[in-house]
Amino acid sequence: MMAILLPVSVFATNPFLDAKDNKPVSAKFRGTEWGDEIEGEYPFTGQVVTTRIAKMPWGAIFKIEFTNLKSRAPKKREIRPDYFIVTDDRIILLNEEDNDAAVKKISAIDTAPTFEEGDVRGITSGKLNYEDGPWTTTIEIKGDECTYLASHNSGHFTKMVWKKGVGLVEYAGGYGAHADGYRLKREVTAQNR
Repeated sequence: MMAILLPVSVFATNPFLDAKDNKPVSAKFRGTEWGDEIEGEYPFTGQVVTTRIAKMPWGAIFKIEFTNLKSRAPKKREIRPDYFIVTDDRIILLNEEDNDAAVKKISAIDTAPTFEEGDVRGITSGKLNYEDGPWTTTIEIKGDECTYLASHNSGHFTKMVWKKGVGLVEYAGGYGAHADGYRLKREVTAQNR
């Protein structure tokens, strides 16, 4: 009797956020920003840099930074970097006081840690709904995109859209009933179609 061995990846991969190496990948994003101090909406652009900063047998950790943010709005907007723990079937926001220290600790463990449902920002199949007080969150797959949308009854919201084979393609957030916010979408180029 002869056995045939097929190569199987021992590393976790997620179709919505993955990388072949640790080199930063930069993409142009374009959108608008608004707020009480802004009349109407202003065009808003920037670079989004995605870097895999750790790889483990059960997943990876990515840092997504927002750089070169430009707008004619009177007040310069800053968007803090986000860190994500990525497994085969989840994208989880790493939301620690010291994310760099947390990355070192998490990347050293042998199995994926357990995650709070409220930290999940992406899934690879189906739909996930949950409520936490006045917050309602929906994560769902439509075609080759996964959309995360969290909203508060006061008008606060966060939206992330992940595209298979591409990564983050939309990032938006707002406070109050249009009191302050922004929406950025990845520019489509021949390279990332």
